[in-house]
Parts: sequence; structure tokens; C-alpha cells
Amino acid sequence: MIKNNSKTQIGLGMAALGRPEYINIDSSDRDKSEVAFRANAFKVLDAAYEKGVRYFDTAPSYGKGEAFLKDWNESRNHTDVVLGTKWGYTYVANWQLGYEGAHEVKEHSLAKLTEQWEVSQYLLPALEYYQIHSATFESGVLQNKPVLEKLLEIKRTTGLKIGISTSGPNQNEVIENALQIRINREVVFDSFQVTFNILEQATLPVLREVQLQGKKLIIKEALANGRVFPNTKYPQYQSLYIKLQALAERHQVGMDAIAIRFVIDGLQPDYVLSGAADIMQLEQNLKANNFTLNKEELEQLRAEKVNSKAYWAERSKLSWG
Repeated sequence: MIKNNSKTQIGLGMAALGRPEYINIDSSDRDKSEVAFRANAFKVLDAAYEKGVRYFDTAPSYGKGEAFLKDWNESRNHTDVVLGTKWGYTYVANWQLGYEGAHEVKEHSLAKLTEQWEVSQYLLPALEYYQIHSATFESGVLQNKPVLEKLLEIKRTTGLKIGISTSGPNQNEVIENALQIRINREVVFDSFQVTFNILEQATLPVLREVQLQGKKLIIKEALANGRVFPNTKYPQYQSLYIKLQALAERHQVGMDAIAIRFVIDGLQPDYVLSGAADIMQLEQNLKANNFTLNKEELEQLRAEKVNSKAYWAERSKLSWG
């Protein structure tokens, strides 16, 4: 079981478990058949549960991620798992390796919400979080009254926490806006899933406000899509790599565990997601539960933050692999 002296729990995200290609700088040569992915997903889910993980996060755009999680949960009959899913993106690559173009298509319409909720509701009763996938001003979803009313109806009938996930350089503004949204004086959003890591720290002030308001906070991309690992493509991160390596040696863990622990100790969210693609990665990530970073170590890492616009421009150039 997890040994963690923080309120934060490490959860497992399904993005790399449910589809054969994902935005990351790691591209492993593994069997990418659907049969192999399903078997691997079940193994990782079992290992995660055995090691104390209780929150599992998915989305329809994660290929078969939602279906794998539903089948695993129904076959295991655990009574203490917490599931979260999202709506608003559709997976269109259809398991084609090397698929050209966008692998997922965004649509924040009432029709898409209704269509995807029809499937996602079968994750109940373990489902607790239902989130707008990458809410933005451009999609108009935060001003779409029929969509917001539908989400409130889902909340009233199921007791779910309704949330948003965010990406991009204007996460701050989107979160600030969402915190204020009411329909007939009823608060719409209860949870926020946000990108926050050593490189991208721009949301820290607004996330403190999220916590002050008693909302649930889930952190994704703690490893910056793999950019926290030494890579010759990113000479500008040499200082970060040196610090991470020294801390990893000091605490006898991998650099991934240091990056995850930075989020836990620096922010104390409700959950920080592991994006592990296999059991070995999961075990390495979970070592973040075995130590803490002191104030001086946190400050060393806080100093490595980069400009938010530069961070997201760099991320947009990562390939699917």
C-alpha cells in the first residue's frame, strides 16, 4: 500500500494505456495490437490497485481507455475505486499506426455531450468525476448554457462532481472563468484537472484559489510529456537535468519520482496522475510516495519554471508515437 504523508494520492491516467500512439517523447517498440494493449492495461490496472492506487482517469479520446477501464472495473468488483472520465474529444485514429492528422477531434456541443454521456454513464457507480475535456474559450463551452444545464442535470441525478480539464497557455484565465460560473445561482464546477509541473508553473496562484474554494484538484502531465528526462533536443533544460539527477541520487529514486514529488509537496493537490504505460513505469512513479522534498529542494526546482507560451509551443511540436 501507498505510504504517503500528504493528502495527495497518485492516480493512474489511461491516455497511454488505451491507444497505440500518444503525444510523448518516448516511443517504445512494443506490440501495438488492440489485444496486447488490453492485456497490458489490465495488468497495469491490477498492479496499480495492488500498490494502493484508487483513482483512475480516462476519456473517450483515449482510444479504448474508457472501455478497458469499464471492463476491468466490472470484472474485479473492487468497492473502493474512484473513476473519472471526460467528454468533448472523439478518438478518430481508429488504431491506425502512423495515422496522419489529428488523432482526436474536439467538439464541445450539447450533441457530443449527450452522445458521450450515454456511454460514460456505464462507469457508474464508481464514476465520481465527469469533466469537460480541455475546456477553452475558443470552443465556447463555458458560455454554452444548454451544455452547462445538461451538466447540472447530470450532477443532480448522479451526484457526480462536474469538472473541467485544461491545457494551453491560458489555463489561468479559463480556470478563473470556470470558478465563477453559476446557472440560476447553482455552482457548476466542482473539480479541476490541470497541467502543472516543474517547467509549467504558471497556474500556481489560481490553483491555490481552487483549493481555497474547496474544489477538487487533479494534476496531469507532471512529467511534462517526458521532457523532464535528459534529452539532447532540449539543451535549455541542462540545469534542470543536473538538479533532477542529483535529487534522484540523493533520494534513491528515478527523476520521474522527483518530478511527481515536486507536485505533491509544492501544491498538495487531491490527485497527481501517473501516465505509466507499463508496470515498470508505474512502480517508478509510485516511488514518489516514499520520500519528501524539503523547502530548499523545492525552491531549486521552482527556479526551473519556463515561460508558459514557450512551454505550450514546444509541447505542440511533440509527435504521436
